[in-house]
Amino acid sequence: MGMRLQHAEEGLAETHEINVTPFIDVMLVLLVIFMVTAPLATVDVPVNLPASNAAQKPPEDKPVFLTLQADLRIAIGNDRIGREQLASVLDRATAGNRNVQIFLRADKSVEYDHLMDLLNGLRDAGYLKVALVGLGSGAAG
Repeated sequence: MGMRLQHAEEGLAETHEINVTPFIDVMLVLLVIFMVTAPLATVDVPVNLPASNAAQKPPEDKPVFLTLQADLRIAIGNDRIGREQLASVLDRATAGNRNVQIFLRADKSVEYDHLMDLLNGLRDAGYLKVALVGLGSGAAG
């Protein structure tokens, strides 16, 4: 029986220390990433904005949706209209209030010049508050 069990006593015993080298490597990579991206997330123009004590505007009861479809037809709400009727129908939908925000939805296949024509028509009708509507992430069509 030539077996010896002295390995643990001769220096091959288990060590109970944590190896922090991989942790340090990960932290250094994260530090470099933050050092590179932090200047990109800041604004270069310093401004000291004043506080506002104005009451928040309540949301409108019935928003006005203007839709430009792929075939270039226009609809306000669910009603299709002609381009020449845009100003009169908007005046009826907003009760003549030209400060109402118009929510503009356009099909993604509509060319840019057709969208600009519609925006110019809104401006000519006196409606300057226009919000472009798109699908958010996770929204279903």
